[in-house]
Amino acid sequence: MNYLGLLSSLLFLSNLDAFHYSKLAQYVDSHQEEYVEVLREWVAVESDSSNILKRSHVHHMMDVTAQKLRQLGGTVQLINIGNQELPDGQTITLPKVVTAQFGNDVNKSTVCIYGHTDVQPAKPEDGWATDPYNLTEVDGNLYGRGASDNKAPVLAWIHAVEAYKMLDMELPVNVKFVIEGMEETGSNGLDSMILAHRDTFFSDVDYIIISDCGWLSRKPALTYGTRGNCYFFAEVQGPKQDLHSGVYGGTVIEPMTDIVGLLDTLISPSGKILVPGIREAVAPLTDDEWKMYQDIEFDLDHYKSKIGVDQLMYSNKVDLLAHRWRYPTVSIHGIEGAFSDPGTKTVIPAKVTAKFSIRQVPNMEPATVEKQVRDYLHSGFAKRKSPNTLKVTMVIGAKPWLADIQDPLYEAGKAAVKRVFNSEPDMIREGGTIPIAKTFQDVTGKSIIMIPIGGFDDGLHSQNEKISRYNYIEGTKLFIAYLHEVAQIKKDTV
Repeated sequence: MNYLGLLSSLLFLSNLDAFHYSKLAQYVDSHQEEYVEVLREWVAVESDSSNILKRSHVHHMMDVTAQKLRQLGGTVQLINIGNQELPDGQTITLPKVVTAQFGNDVNKSTVCIYGHTDVQPAKPEDGWATDPYNLTEVDGNLYGRGASDNKAPVLAWIHAVEAYKMLDMELPVNVKFVIEGMEETGSNGLDSMILAHRDTFFSDVDYIIISDCGWLSRKPALTYGTRGNCYFFAEVQGPKQDLHSGVYGGTVIEPMTDIVGLLDTLISPSGKILVPGIREAVAPLTDDEWKMYQDIEFDLDHYKSKIGVDQLMYSNKVDLLAHRWRYPTVSIHGIEGAFSDPGTKTVIPAKVTAKFSIRQVPNMEPATVEKQVRDYLHSGFAKRKSPNTLKVTMVIGAKPWLADIQDPLYEAGKAAVKRVFNSEPDMIREGGTIPIAKTFQDVTGKSIIMIPIGGFDDGLHSQNEKISRYNYIEGTKLFIAYLHEVAQIKKDTV
């Protein structure tokens, strides 16, 4: 064998590949102002999926998304996913799901990119320093609702495909998109859509990529797991109407007293979940996980400073990350029916509904958690001997998702991060819930990777949400590089 000739050929191919990446990266740099303007146009659409009065904006956002993909020459469809039933019994049309396809070469792998273009609610009076729907750049940060979650990542994937096409370079893989408009309210209708198109649109998909998450620190990351979410309403009904506390206080057993007492039994001051059976179901932390968490870049002092607290539940990095990612938590979100406006109101609410959630992890099952919580609360309520009535309902039962970090998808991700950022990525999990990941895994059976480009301080769902120009532009380059790296998987296994 001519080893010198083989080495020469490998060096030539490597240099050619580097030249192509350099050219693509230069294209991205030269078009970054255009990318920012497109993001500004998208942020200006108030696509708040939780507010039915803004549903027309969500429909418009899906049309805008479809048009952007059509401009690149993709085969684009707007898929009708049915209606949404409102609490008052009315129904409204759900936003259509946008699908697109670029390339159908049977000799190439096919990746499917998932994203969403709906957003959380935002009002200037909530504490925004800028207009949430007018993208504003301050010190290299692009502020606006949906900038990081999830409009910039969706656009970065579109820009990545566009760069290949505008430079007349062949896409290294076939690329499909699935973009929805109801993620922030539970992805209504999407599970059914995926199941209905499993043997058509998804039949030739090899890998699924999600970029609806963020880095843990200033270091790039790849995400391999998310927690699930069991969300509960606990309703206590008492008298037939609200009562004056001066006239009736001391004579009735108040629903608010009952519900506060029940909530106090869910979790201890030290964070221990008190519902029997939940902690016992959790998969134990392995030695390999402990070592991985130990090596992750994470600063506890900066974390405390960022969220504005003096003390955390745990004082070391491994414990904190483990309880943020791979242990269940109970969070109490609020009480409906209670007086919460400014000022004073001496009222005894007739009915109150507590809202709380349990973030679930492997090996917990939503149906089991629902029974455990319902039985536990009803047992505790019976001990109170209250004449009021208790109703416990689980309104969300989203499963956790976990990937195999030895999957070639993650090796491709590491190579892409190395190429763009010249560093190894942190391998992280996400404490939040992305239900569609588990649906994709269960319905299609395909490997899934989460590749975040959002910053650790982007303020998702919060006031002053932003994405940095750096993450937006370098993230586009990361996606370009990943399309190349994931194409090598099939080649390497031939």
